[in-house]
Amino acid sequence: MFLEKLYVYIDAGLKGGREGLDEALIDKILQGNDHAFRLLVEKYRNTVFYSTYGVLRNEKDAEDAAQEVFMKIYTSLPKYEKQGLKTWITRIAVNHAIDIKRKKIRRKEDEQIEYEEFHAEPTASTEWLIIKKEKQQILRDKIEELPENYRGVVKGFYFQDKTFKELAEEENVLPKSIEVKLYRARQWMKKHWKEDDFS
Repeated sequence: MFLEKLYVYIDAGLKGGREGLDEALIDKILQGNDHAFRLLVEKYRNTVFYSTYGVLRNEKDAEDAAQEVFMKIYTSLPKYEKQGLKTWITRIAVNHAIDIKRKKIRRKEDEQIEYEEFHAEPTASTEWLIIKKEKQQILRDKIEELPENYRGVVKGFYFQDKTFKELAEEENVLPKSIEVKLYRARQWMKKHWKEDDFS
């Protein structure tokens, strides 16, 4: 382990400077070197944490988000175009934190709608609930059409607001596998579903 770390730094030093170190780490990660990825995580852990914390303003949420960000970084590295690694990583972290925040806002809005439905006039509330239930039933039926290996992660991520980490622990796989599965599920939906199916 120590020797492997040392070799990575020696290689990086030959290329020169911070950018050289980053490029050496990326090259080794793309070659399948897990130790190099751990070094990258160690180097940018604080950058990612403070980027997510700046948006979420909650330590636990920021830590969870940071773990998910590093999985995104790992899967996105083949697309990295050497435009400044720290800037690229920070952008991924901030965008991911914004997505999480939007999801929380949507959840609060849903709760507010449910509260308003409960306190609305009986006739208006009943009509709204019927429409909502019909749409929810259509969506549930459509989800059941998904291939079985996609169904669980789609329900967990989109309907139960579970994180990649939580879903990975349930399925006893790496969070990266969950991200790949969700991506493939989205591709399947785009191919097989039309907007008219939900009207």
